[in-house]
Amino acid sequence: GGMVPVLPGLYVGGTESCSSPEALSAAGVVAVLTVDAEEPPAVPGVRAMHVRARDEPGADLLSRLDECAAFLGAARAGGGAALVRCRSVAVVAAYLMKTQGLGWEQALAAVRAAKPDAQVNPGFQGQLKLYEAMGCAVDTSSVLYKRYRLEMLSERFSEPQDLPREVFAVDPTTICQTSNTEVLYRCRKCRRALFRSSSILSHTEGIGPTAFAHKRITDSARLSGNGQEKCTSYFIEPVQWMEPALLGVMEGQLLCPKCTSKLGSFSWRGDQCSCGRWVTPAFQIHKSRVDEVRTLPVGNSQTAKT
Repeated sequence: GGMVPVLPGLYVGGTESCSSPEALSAAGVVAVLTVDAEEPPAVPGVRAMHVRARDEPGADLLSRLDECAAFLGAARAGGGAALVRCRSVAVVAAYLMKTQGLGWEQALAAVRAAKPDAQVNPGFQGQLKLYEAMGCAVDTSSVLYKRYRLEMLSERFSEPQDLPREVFAVDPTTICQTSNTEVLYRCRKCRRALFRSSSILSHTEGIGPTAFAHKRITDSARLSGNGQEKCTSYFIEPVQWMEPALLGVMEGQLLCPKCTSKLGSFSWRGDQCSCGRWVTPAFQIHKSRVDEVRTLPVGNSQTAKT
């Protein structure tokens, strides 16, 4: 397969494309980005970047999209051309989204206009959609990205032996509260700080009990809900103190690391929230087991929310 131009100075080709240095220099290609399980042999005088990913839905491309865009942009900014070699054109679409302001579907259509046989698997399409939702930048602190990373992890293993350090939120007892906009959650029984509001991975409310009702309940009735909140648990990212409980098991209880009172449970396979929404993976803390603490900007004094 040869290489086709998608933009001035941006070519795309299959993984087997352009083995000849002559073809590359004739097109002014100074940089080659390859997305493939195997790293290709180097071409003399050409900058190379390799993203080790198979063209399958479970591969993580999203985390690397900003680096890829920077690599391609640098080649084009210097007056040269860049070639993207891959089976899936997701990286090229992401570059168009970031630089041309296209939505993910428009970007794919633009690549297909140049290369009609271009394919993007459903997993990569979902990642492009997420990239767009994050403003075409990988924000590792965003709820969208945290949830994505946990879902990717949960699909990868049957028995989690070791988890990457960066999936755990820092234990709130080890660092000072920096932002005064954050809420701290602590064990209702022993007051130990457990997690921050930034660790809560919110989900859209499920239809819950109304799924069984034949008539739609009015919004006001639904909101009052007999004084009950629809979601009785917080679903959060894993926090450092949970690590011993998570190793080598798919599900289990979450106990307070200080007084061992039961806080909730976790399941890498997922669990259902009281609102009816299924959350995967699920690290849930029952709201009744924790207190909210709002931090005052003055000194270290903390006041419990009334």
